[in-house]
Amino acid sequence: MCAHVLVAEDDEKQAELIRRSLLAEGHTATVVHDGAAALDAARSLGPDLVVLDLMLPVVDGFGVCRALRGGADPEIPVVMLTARSAEDDLLLGLELGADDYMTKPYSPRELMARIRTVLRRSGRGVGTRDDDPVVRAAGISVDPVRHEVRCGGATVDCTPAEFQILLAMAAEPERVFTRRQLLQCTRGFDRASTERAVDVHIMNLRRKIETDPRRPVRLVTVFGVGYKLSGTRP
Repeated sequence: MCAHVLVAEDDEKQAELIRRSLLAEGHTATVVHDGAAALDAARSLGPDLVVLDLMLPVVDGFGVCRALRGGADPEIPVVMLTARSAEDDLLLGLELGADDYMTKPYSPRELMARIRTVLRRSGRGVGTRDDDPVVRAAGISVDPVRHEVRCGGATVDCTPAEFQILLAMAAEPERVFTRRQLLQCTRGFDRASTERAVDVHIMNLRRKIETDPRRPVRLVTVFGVGYKLSGTRP
């Protein structure tokens, strides 16, 4: 997956680290250091994804995200970076339309994995290393182009919200997703959903991909945290 990523980060060392990591992944990157420049670059360059620090000068990350969502390309994916760990700040970022967030300090490898997941979920970027867009994990294949799920060779009918949840989890097998994170996967498909509704989506998916939904071996509950897709890539 090759994408043009706009990095809005006022810490020049952090911005350069992100830029190098993106280049190593096969992406191209434009780096800016304040919110006004981020908005100008987003309008003129039309990036595939924005990595957005919340604590930007001139216009902060909240203001940038709000403007992006009200602009010409309101569906542009946004991954927020924040030194703030307060739940209210994180919730505000998600409510403004951020697709994912990471709290500093973070691992550059994890950030790249998050970017890959958001790009796959959004359908942005161009495949370069692998022309096969299908995501495979735990004996399941998820095709974001054909919008098709297969398990054990059989086609699985999924609702749009179920498909987005499964696509995100298959892209990062063994990663534990919170209900809030899985809820964000359904944005645009299930606007009336709540965190508790995620449990219903998981229950329905288990009926479709588990041999015994009461004893799941693929969609596993991690008590007190959320869910993960367990199993090695085929």
